[in-house]
Order: sequence, then C-alpha cells, then structure tokens
Amino acid sequence: MKNCLIVSNSFKTDADRLGKEISSFLRERKITASVFAYNGKDAVHEKPLEIDFTGYDFAVTLGGDGTVLFAGRGCAPLGVPVFPVNLGEFGFLASVSKESWKVELEKFLEGKIFISERNLVKCEVMRNGSTVFACAGLNDCVISSSPSTRLVNLSVAYNHALLGPFKANGIIVSTPTGSTAYSAAAGGPIVEPSTPALVLTPVSSFSLSARPLVFGKNGEIVITVLDSRADVALECDGQIGFKLLKDDVIILGIPEYTARLIGSTQEKFYAALQSKLNWSGGPRA
Repeated sequence: MKNCLIVSNSFKTDADRLGKEISSFLRERKITASVFAYNGKDAVHEKPLEIDFTGYDFAVTLGGDGTVLFAGRGCAPLGVPVFPVNLGEFGFLASVSKESWKVELEKFLEGKIFISERNLVKCEVMRNGSTVFACAGLNDCVISSSPSTRLVNLSVAYNHALLGPFKANGIIVSTPTGSTAYSAAAGGPIVEPSTPALVLTPVSSFSLSARPLVFGKNGEIVITVLDSRADVALECDGQIGFKLLKDDVIILGIPEYTARLIGSTQEKFYAALQSKLNWSGGPRA
C-alpha cells in the first residue's frame, strides 16, 4: 500500500480534523495520502462530482453512506477497496466508527480485516437504438415520475420473459446493499449484502398484485417507458440523474466487478438493522 485518497465530506464537522489525523497516521507508515473535498456537486458545471481513482491502492471515506456510495462507484471498476468511516446517521455502508478507525485501519494495512464484496447494478438507456446514458449504482437505480404522485406506465421483462406492464409512481432496482434503503421503504425485502442479486420493487403500484421480485446475477431486467402524464427520470444512487422519454429502454444487470468495503462484516450489518431500523427479529423475553 503506497497511495491513499481520503474522500472528506465537507458538510461533516469532524471530517477535516479526522482527515488530518489519518493523513498523519498514513505518512508515518510511508503511505502517501491525498484529500478530496466532497460536497456532492460540481459547483462550476452544476453536475454530480466525478473523480478518477486510478493509481490509488485504497480510499478512505469520511462522511455518511452517501460519501461511500460516491467513492464506491468510482473505486469498484478498479478493484480499489474503500475504508468507510461513519460520520453520518445510518452507517449501513460507513461501518467504521470514528472512535475505532485507527485500530481497524491498522488491521487493514496488516491484511487482518474482512473485506466485503458487494455487487452493483449497471444501467444503460437505449434511445432509437443508441446508448444515450450509462451508469452503475452501489445502492439502486430508480425510475420515477415527477411529481412523485403521478403514474407512469412501464413494461418490465427479465431475460426476455415479460413480467407485464406496471402502472406505478416508479420502479426501484436495488442491489442487496441498497435493499435497506429506498427499496425497503417501498416494501421490498432485506437481502444479505453478499448475495449476488437484484431486487425489483414497484413504488405505489396501481395493482394489489404487484410485489417485489428478487433476481439472480445471470440475467437482465429490461424496462420500457410506455407513457406518462408527468416527467420521468432515472436516478442512480440518488446522486446521478437522467431524464427519460417515451419509448426509452432501460437495461439493468450486475457488472462483473464488485465494490470492496473494508471492515463491513455481517455482524455490523445486522447490528445496524437493529439499531438503525429497529428490527427486532422476533419476540424477546
């Protein structure tokens, strides 16, 4: 390990101080540390921030789950692991506490810590036979109407098998990592994070028979925008957006690469379910 990028959320009060402490800690171990200030948007071009993680051996995020999503998308194709220090509220992804970062980072540098492999959801928008947009999300890709109370008609198929038209406010296609986020709020299942799968969850469907579906890794979900009385958009991880038009075809699947989260164990995941989402697991004595 020679080069590290510290992604520091500029909205978090402890981020600057911790960034300096971690930089000093790494320099003592002859590891070069650079700091990138993350605030969610490129103020000059008014678009989501992007950064090239090429050349870094690992990344440290100082913020909440949104900061991890940003770094995870950029690091995953390169195989760069992410060390996620939690300065936010939920901490499903940012699972390293700010009190224990030094101990856990030392374990990582010594090769003595668990690294979780998480599948992403890749998305490609086809318009008149050409690709007009592509992205990959660590949490989810969401097709929805604006305003959110309006219905949109969507045709959904999986591996060429038609699942039927959906009349709903939208559809969420989430990873197991994202199954605890918007998908869960819309009634989707909680999926163990290491399971290679995608979850399709309708949002406020105009049908009592519409239920969430879980798909394996070897297939593609194809969603076609049939019509809508409102604007329709695609959002990736709630951070990257693209406006959709009638007859646009959205192809979603699981890419070959994975996001690598340092120290994100099963124990921490289920502890977060209990402490953050008040999941009890059943009656207790």
